[in-house]
Amino acid sequence: QVHLVESGGALVQPGGSLSVSCAASGLTVSMYAMSWYRQPPGKERELVATISSAGGIPNYADSVKGRFTLTRDDAKKMVYLEMNSLKPEDTAVYFCHAANWVYTYWGQGTQVTVSS
Repeated sequence: QVHLVESGGALVQPGGSLSVSCAASGLTVSMYAMSWYRQPPGKERELVATISSAGGIPNYADSVKGRFTLTRDDAKKMVYLEMNSLKPEDTAVYFCHAANWVYTYWGQGTQVTVSS
């Protein structure tokens, strides 16, 4: 059974930094494209960052480019999202996502709130 479990969400002040993690089990992470999505209050879920199964350079939404960094550790089955220079508009539930040609999986999400 596949599980994606996010952790690390917190309340942080504007301009601060935070790292959220995704622990995967029941799948081979290296065979999936791994992504982070977020859903701000009252809005639709949106793609934040993604990296292909082959690795390489992640792609980022324009709104987070230069501030967020996605990394993956296939051996540990972990995916991370490092967030810097956080803004109030980054407030959202952050979801881990795994997908290949056949399957797609979601985590339960972790809340990130950026507020003074």
